[in-house]
Parts: sequence; structure tokens; C-alpha cells
Amino acid sequence: MQGDATDLAAAIRHGSLSATEAMQASLEAAQQQEPLGAIAYLDAAIGLASANDSDRERRSEPERSAARPFAGVPTLAKDLGGPFAGLPVAAGSRLFERKGGEADSDLASRFRDAGFCLFGLTTSPEFGLSLASEPAIGPICRNPLDPARTAGGSSGGAAAAVAAGIVAVAHATDAGGSIRVPAACCGLIGMKPTRGAIPGGPSFGNHLAGIASELTVCRSVRDTALTFDRLSGQSRGPFPDPSPVDIDNDCLRIGLLVDTGSVYPTEGVRLAAVEAAARALESDGHEIVPLAWADFEWAVAASGRAFADIVSVNLAALMKTAALDESRAEPLTQAFAARGRALSAISLWNTLNDAVLVSHKLWALFDRADCILMPMLSSAPLAIGSFPSDHADTDLHLKRMTAFAPLACLANISGFPALTLPFGQDEHAMPLPVQIMAPMGHEPRLLSLAARLEAEGRWQHRFPVAGLPS
Repeated sequence: MQGDATDLAAAIRHGSLSATEAMQASLEAAQQQEPLGAIAYLDAAIGLASANDSDRERRSEPERSAARPFAGVPTLAKDLGGPFAGLPVAAGSRLFERKGGEADSDLASRFRDAGFCLFGLTTSPEFGLSLASEPAIGPICRNPLDPARTAGGSSGGAAAAVAAGIVAVAHATDAGGSIRVPAACCGLIGMKPTRGAIPGGPSFGNHLAGIASELTVCRSVRDTALTFDRLSGQSRGPFPDPSPVDIDNDCLRIGLLVDTGSVYPTEGVRLAAVEAAARALESDGHEIVPLAWADFEWAVAASGRAFADIVSVNLAALMKTAALDESRAEPLTQAFAARGRALSAISLWNTLNDAVLVSHKLWALFDRADCILMPMLSSAPLAIGSFPSDHADTDLHLKRMTAFAPLACLANISGFPALTLPFGQDEHAMPLPVQIMAPMGHEPRLLSLAARLEAEGRWQHRFPVAGLPS
């Protein structure tokens, strides 16, 4: 497996290396892997100070340190979301200067409470508008498995950093597949949690109407499970705490979708990986329930419309309320903001009603199946430059993204949790990802099934984790 964050935390806890040594290894790896463009902003001083504090706590307060599962483990925040104190987020845009920095969000505080030591921000497309991470301000983020290909978006920098071993786990966000698509591109585990499962305080701005979630991209299912356990749960705010449901994972009905229609077809080798995953689960006694594209076609189209309208209106509002100089934004960003200003209240109302119906239709499917196994990507990661932002054709951009990840937006619009993991590799040694979706609060079920598939050993990481003793 080439190691994960749990391994690195254990090495630090047992004295095989210090948190400072782990941080120095990550900083060296970041320098060596700079051509990947995974890191948009790096602050070595902040990282080393945090690692020194972790080492000091381990010596002086060993019980408190031991209670932090990732004590001393270096990590990176995303240049979108958060915020994390001391790390000035620019959202991949020249509209914001990297200076100062806000106080920790509730989620950032939980990252620190878990023991993580942060030292930078990972590359994101401007305002997270793409399934590639190639902002005009740079850097262009490349896939460590094939630098000619994208690492995905919008958490592409996070995925590239984890896959390359710069860090073992990284913060990520997902409003339209932005955790799962990069994880799928880079051979990682990426889970979009149940809506409301991750704290959104202290501001609770709800700036994307609830479709966005934050968590991590990881090298193992166990890291995903542990980060979710430590980061989830609301401390305050309008959403109830969607604590994981106590569920039985024996003899499940696994809904199987191996068709994404004629408009957005998926390569046969990727459908075969989904079928192979189904067979592996069936061998454990689970029942496979075939599902058809007709069960999803309307919901996929409605989810795409909802994503487009919500993102556009959000950008239009941001430009106005923050008094930003929109002319300095990328052409595609300007076009989405203009689209938002042109959207009528009636059209937005209809879109939001359709979003509720997406949830309703998926709930109906969960009457037939306990979870759903489906493709994550329609093809291997695309070439760098496949999602340009130097134009104003928002419909074309949305079509390109849907063609690459037809089923990505379903979980965001419906609010259901979904997880992707690699289940083999294609002839070019690129990962073959599968996606599992479950009802609200059923993350334990997703993680249990993912752990079973991971145990098949069909994917191995190419790069070791920086600092991890061999």
C-alpha cells in the first residue's frame, strides 16, 4: 500500500521519527515534486512551528498527544473552503491577495485537534469551477501517475499531493464531485459525506445552498474512516447532527448500474471494473440488484441544472457583495457570474424544486437497494488543457464535465453520501475507480464495503509517503 496517514502517525507515536522530521520530509518532497503543481501556497515556518509544538506535546503531555490520532502528521488545506488560520485562501483567483488570513473555521479546528500539522494550500481551479485544477494564476496541477493528464478538480492539488506522497492525507471539498473526481483520477479514496455531517461554522453562510461538503482525500479506507470520525458532527448551527446510522452490513442489496446512457457513455473497461466489484461483493453473500440508466437519467440531468444554477447565482452574489473587480477574473468565471445575474427567480425556484425531487427519486431507489454501485469516471483522466477557462461558453464547459463524470453531481444535489475508490488499473496503468452511494447517514456502510473492495488488493500506490520509515 506504500503507507498511509495511520502508518505515519504510528511511526511518530512510537518514536521512529519526530513530527519535525516528518514535516521536513514533506517540505523536501514538496520541493522535489514542485513540477506537479500540487501546492499553490507553502509556508514552511508555519509547518515547522506546528510540528515542533506537536513534538513538545508528545514529550510533556503524552496522554493528550496520544488522544490525537494524527498527532504530528503533515497535511495541506485546499485553496478553497476552510479557512485555516495563517493560510490565506485565494480560491485559485487573482481577485484575492494572499495576505493576512482568517481565523480557523470549526472544521479547521478539528483538523488541528486531530493532530494534523498544516503547512500550505493545494491548487484549485478558480472558485472550484472545473474538474481540472489549472487556474490562470497557476500552478497547473498534473497527475503524478501521468503528468500529461489532469489530477482532476477542484481538489486536484490535494489529490496530486497525496498520490505523490508529499502528504498522506489532505483537506478537500466537494460541490459537484470535487473530492471524488480527483481521488478517482489519482487512485485515492474520496468520500463526500452526508449533507450537514461536516461542521460549517462559525459563519454557516450556506453559500452553495448545501450542495458542498468538506472532508479529505486519502490513501486508505481506514484513513477516510478515521478522518470522518474526527471531523464530522455539528457543534452549532441550523443543521441537525447527522450522526451515522447504526446499520447491519450483512446480506445487503447492492444496486448495480453499469450504463450511463448514449449521451455520456462510459468506457467498457470502467464498466467492467464496476461489475468486478459487484461480483466481489456478491461472493460475500450480498444480493446484486440490477438498475437501469432510465432509473437515473432524469435525476442526472436535473442535478446538472441545479449545480449550474446554484454555482452561477453564488458567483453573481459574491461579485456584488464582496465588491470584487470581476474583470480580473477568468473569462469562464465572468460568464458564470453573468449567467447567475440573468437567471430569473422563477427559473431558480424550479431548479431548487427539481433538486428536492432528485433526492426523492434516489430515496425511491434505496427502497430497492441498500446502496448503489456505479461508475465514477467515463474515461481515464483527460489531458492537461481539456477543461479550458479562457472562454465564455458555460454550457460547453458543463457538458464537458458531465461527460467526464456523469454521476458525480447526484450525491451533491441529493445530499446523500458517496465514496470512490480504485478497483484495478487500465492498460495505461491508470486507476479504474468505482463509486458507491448510500442513504443519508450511512457512511459506515460505504466504508465497510469500500474496505472489503480495498482488501482485494487491485490497486497499489506508486509513491511512498514522505518521511515514513520503510
